[in-house]
Amino acid sequence: MYACIHEGITPEVSGELIQMSDTGEEWQVARRRKGTSRRLKSVQVSPTEFCCQEQLDIGKTVKRIKETVAELRCEDFWIDWKELLLTGAASLSTRPVNYKDTEVSIDPLQDSRASRVSPQTECVCYGLGSFSSCVSSRYQLAMMLLLLEAGQIPLKDCSMFDPVFSSGEKDVLRVLGLTVLSENEEGKRHVTKPILFYLMHCGKALYNNLLWRNWSTQRLPLMMIIGNSFNGMRDRTVERELKQHYSYISRVVSVCEETQLACPSRLRDVFSDTALITFPSSNLIQLPQSTWIEPPEPQYMQCPDLEIILKDAQS
Repeated sequence: MYACIHEGITPEVSGELIQMSDTGEEWQVARRRKGTSRRLKSVQVSPTEFCCQEQLDIGKTVKRIKETVAELRCEDFWIDWKELLLTGAASLSTRPVNYKDTEVSIDPLQDSRASRVSPQTECVCYGLGSFSSCVSSRYQLAMMLLLLEAGQIPLKDCSMFDPVFSSGEKDVLRVLGLTVLSENEEGKRHVTKPILFYLMHCGKALYNNLLWRNWSTQRLPLMMIIGNSFNGMRDRTVERELKQHYSYISRVVSVCEETQLACPSRLRDVFSDTALITFPSSNLIQLPQSTWIEPPEPQYMQCPDLEIILKDAQS
């Protein structure tokens, strides 16, 4: 599962009660022992909880999400996110991918048009998690809806997938106007136009797969990611392991442009370690030309603690 295996993140409100579901019945104290790894374990869903998810009150859930959107809209940090989104989107390449690498460049007229995202832009969200039972996931969904609104990206042009979505949650997303994917792409989305990828606290393998699938100086500039900090991944991962198992992250981290996104302390569990990441062509061409030749598809056979549900593992 994508979102329930959050890369390097765990609740950090030590000693405070955190509601783990919207039923109001289950509470637990969130503590982290000093020196322990910041890794969120997979959520175990009991048959009773699964049944409750299947019988989800669609209208009530949609209402709760809209209330969360309204709450975030009043937050000061949302203004910072909005401005950074629009600035980052204005720098995205909109050249068709059949241009030669040397011709992929930023139109200077785009830099002055920071009022909206390119009308071609789509959004893809992987790994949101069970937003009907997880408060953090609901806030992340609400933030994504605000970003789509700010960038004037039509809701139908935002594609969603997480193996943990219940049928009720899929219905909620459709009621909101979003598109629910039926296939686990494993992050291997082929980019041919500007796309905002919303990948909150997903595992490194998903990011690595996305980079591999678009590993060229033509396609990477079409991508903008809101998700885990690549610098944070590098700092938390043994260098040998990063190069061996997540080689595309390892190679691109030095040339991508990353801006840390603001996060208030009360929402640290929801938005911590989140960055906006772009891939300017002027940076990418600094890498040796051999970097781009016949990139091999990632294989994770010997990878410990793989943080992704693969397509074959679902069946």
